[in-house]
Order: sequence, then structure tokens, then C-alpha cells
Amino acid sequence: MTPLQPVWAAPPDYCGGVNNEYEYQEVVFLSGEPVLFKGSFTSSEKISDVKGTVSYKFDLKPADPALKGSLDRRVTYESAYTNFSPQGQTTGATGIKSYRETVVLGEDRFTLEDYQFSRSDVVDNRPAADFFSGTIAARKVYKLNKDEGTVIVDISGGAVGYSNFWGKTETQILDYNLQSELLPSPGDEEKRGGFSWAGTVRVIASDSLRKSLDYSPNEVSLSSFPGGHMTVEKREMVSSCQYDLPRMKDGVPREYQRESGEIDLHQAMLPNIERLILPKFRDLGGHWAEEDIKKLYSLNVFQGTSPFFLPDAPMTRMDFTRAVMRSCNISPEQPQKTGLVRTRKAASEASLVKDVPSSNPDYQYVKEAINRGLVQGVGGYFLPDSSLTRAQAVTILVRGLGFEYNAPAPGFFTQFRDDAEIPAWAKDSVYMARQIGLLAGDSSNRVHPNQVMTRAEASAMLIRFLSFLERDLQQDYRENIVLYK
Repeated sequence: MTPLQPVWAAPPDYCGGVNNEYEYQEVVFLSGEPVLFKGSFTSSEKISDVKGTVSYKFDLKPADPALKGSLDRRVTYESAYTNFSPQGQTTGATGIKSYRETVVLGEDRFTLEDYQFSRSDVVDNRPAADFFSGTIAARKVYKLNKDEGTVIVDISGGAVGYSNFWGKTETQILDYNLQSELLPSPGDEEKRGGFSWAGTVRVIASDSLRKSLDYSPNEVSLSSFPGGHMTVEKREMVSSCQYDLPRMKDGVPREYQRESGEIDLHQAMLPNIERLILPKFRDLGGHWAEEDIKKLYSLNVFQGTSPFFLPDAPMTRMDFTRAVMRSCNISPEQPQKTGLVRTRKAASEASLVKDVPSSNPDYQYVKEAINRGLVQGVGGYFLPDSSLTRAQAVTILVRGLGFEYNAPAPGFFTQFRDDAEIPAWAKDSVYMARQIGLLAGDSSNRVHPNQVMTRAEASAMLIRFLSFLERDLQQDYRENIVLYK
């Protein structure tokens, strides 16, 4: 997976702009003053496992109708990807393929003469989510009215982001250093020639998509169901431009005077709504985990047609593993079909574990969970019907995020009173589960790591996990950067 693939949310280009289905907005600083442009924007992508291209087209006008101007930009970036399968990582290198840009402001025309661009990303591909970080360096050189001057824009910064079934965010933090020089010209009646100015702009732009699980009550009373759940997918872009520029008068910078400020942009797209199937269990009425269980059934995490869920029965390792994978949209790899007719003597796939044959319908879940590092088994056995302990459940979920590597060096204390009872193989995961709010102790600050979890308790933990994927990651990757910059 790569940062330019369609599964990633990403701000358009590297100019701090935002868009919805109908309009694109961007602030331009080439004249030494902030000017808001609005207009149309399109993009196209061609992506493979090893390379990709993304193209942008902008046709904009100043938002102020009294200001004469336009912006015409065509740019294409190309990327090369390298997959490091043993490490579960991907690296990407992006450069410029083609460019064309002209900005008109009043009587001035800025033409992009040269554009150098370099971006390098590393993606950590984890079972439940992918996380990436990128470094960006660029330089744009504009000519003013062909030979009257130049504006050089040096760009440095980076991008961070994540992608999972419940949300996607990319946030760019870019620093612009602008150097403008207007050459002197004989007979310049406006006396604009022979001066220079410098300015800085910090752009923080974020594109975020979040899928939430909402409940819609039935507005009538004479119905076979009181209401149902639906997923609501919302996408919005926000941008903040903090600038420090010379104070201008008639296009000439005033000596020793500066103009500082901030401009915020926001655009949201129409939500996408999908209604879900209706749970009709007869043994959940009034149960403390009723709503969590119904949410998971509506999402098709739990399947079946039985009217009884048995919320207080033990959760099995197989049921929980399958539920985690389905809730995160981790699809088991299906056996490849060939054009040959299989005979009874044809060799079947050798199972990775001794107690789940490859002919078992659940084997593909077991195989995928082992290959992705979610589970490891015990002595070559998966123990599918064994009861799930709290330590096992937490370990599976934290491994899904890859967060176990963020725990301190061995020898740390988890702060729980029953820390000594936590198995060594679960210590890192329990520590990180506490850090991200997935796990909390009881009234006496005990976590009971070896206690068997009921189906209701496991459901509640799964809902907290999905909430982390949906809300907490967006909070960290967008709000904590954009709002608390």
C-alpha cells in the first residue's frame, strides 16, 4: 500500500487548498499579499504495485470579483514503490513528471519556469491499519511578466497519515519561504523596480474521511423493528495558512513593516449513508452490552440466524479472531482456482495448525490471522474452541495496530495491581492497550489478564477498538495538529 493510492485521503497537490464536489479553494501569496482563489479542480490516478501517477488540473479565479486575475495549473507527479514484505513495510519515492502554471493578479503575470519536487514515504502496513510518514522538499521558480523579476518559493515539510476501514487521514505540514526580486527598468513610472521582499507561510492541510456507526429510530410504532443502524461516511478538508509578509502599498513593500495573519479554509463533501441489517436477538433485552452486540451484528461481524446470542457464554478464540478480522475488513485470501478439475486424489493445502484442517470453512481466517501476525497459536495448535482470555483478546487487537512495538524496554510495570499475573507474551500489548484507552482496570485497578471473557465483554472491547480506529486516530492526526498548531 502506498501514500498515493486511492485508499488514502490526501489534500490535492501541495498548495494548502481544500475542495468538495463542486469547488476548490486556495490562498496564493506570490504578490506578497494573501489572495483567495476559487474554482474547479479535477484529478486522475494510475496506480500499480510498483509505480503510480497522479495528475491535477486547476482553473481558478479570485474570490473577490473586484480583483482581476486567474490561476491555471496542470501538474503530474510520478511515484515508484518498493515493497518490503518480511518487514510488512512499503517505501515510496515521488517526483515531478510535468508541470504548467500561470497566475494572473491585476496587471502582473507569474509564470512557473521551473519546479523541482521530491517526496519520500515509508508505510507501516499493519493488519488493522496502515500508518505512514513522508518528507517533502520542493522549489518553484516563477517569472514575473517574462523579464521583470522572479519569485522563488522553497517548500519543506512532511506528511503523516493512516488508513483503515473506519477512517483515513493525511495531514501535510509545509513551510514556504518566498523570495521576490523585481528588477529595475528604465522609465518605470510606477517606480516598482529595484526592490525585493521575503516572506514565510506555514501551511497545514488535512484531508480526512471517517466512517461512523449511527442509529436511526423507526418513526412509526406499528413496525416489525424499532430502528436500525447505518454507516455514515463523511469526508472533509481543512487548511490553515499562517503568514508573515511585508506590508504592501500599490505592490511595493513598505520598509520595516510586516503583515502577519492566519487564513483558515474548510470544505465538506456530502455524506454517504448505508443502512445495515437488523439484529433480532431475544436474549439481549436490558443486557448491559445490548447496544454493542447489536452494532456488531448489524456490521455482519457476528453472523447467523439464531435468535439467541448467549451474551454471558465464554467467547471462543475462533469467534473472536473472525470478529476482529470482519470488523476491520481484513479479507481472508481465498484459494486460487485453476482450470483443472480437482480429483479426490488431488493434494489439499497443508494446514498451518494441527487442529483446524484446511477443509474447515474457518481455516482461511486462521491462515490469514497467522500470516498477518494477529495470532501465533500454542505449540502448533490454534485451539479454536478454547475460551478467550482478556490477555489474548488485548494482544490480538494491539497486534492489529502494530502498537506492541511502542511499549518500553522489557522490565517495565503496567501500573495494574495484578501486573505480576500478566503473561510475558501479553505484557507489551496490555501496556499499550492501557495507553490508548482500550483497557482499564476495575475498581481496584486490576485487569484480570487470565480471566475468560464473555461474548458480551469481548463485544464491548471490540466496539472500543472500532471507536479508536474511527475517532481517536483522526483526533491525533488532524485535530491535534491543525487545531493545536
